Amino acid sequence: MARRPVQIERKWLPDPVYNSIAVTRFINNLMKDGKKTKAQKIFYSAMDYIKEKTGQDPFKMFQQALKNVAPLLEVWPRRIAGATYLVPRVVRAERRFSKAVKWIIEAARNKKGKPMYIKLAEEIIAAANNEGEAVRKKNEMHKLAEINRAFAHFAWWGRKKKK
Repeated sequence: MARRPVQIERKWLPDPVYNSIAVTRFINNLMKDGKKTKAQKIFYSAMDYIKEKTGQDPFKMFQQALKNVAPLLEVWPRRIAGATYLVPRVVRAERRFSKAVKWIIEAARNKKGKPMYIKLAEEIIAAANNEGEAVRKKNEMHKLAEINRAFAHFAWWGRKKKK
């Protein structure tokens, strides 16, 4: 019997303003306590702020920010012969997107003293310029994977063979 239930692929509807599934998923991650309208208001206000501040297309900046923050490698702990090794792995596309979104939101929430839409807008602008807390977190993860490159041969360890 399988340990995990089979995951059903989710279907998201694109948001009404930018007609993008990525924006819908970002808003869903931004939402707290089921308050989706508030999350939408924060996101769209942040996009307006980006447009006002930079004069560029905010949706393009948003996409660039996601692209810059998405990690290519990550490390997974593997327990082998009593020792735990951090084994570097390539990140799946779905997980790359999820990590990027969560890191941008977390970085914005950790800032103090400003309204959320301004903190979010500033983090998106910074990430689009390859700066900011979320990009720093991605670079840390890549450095950790690079340091543990010697353990990459353990990536296969403990996996079942597919028939």
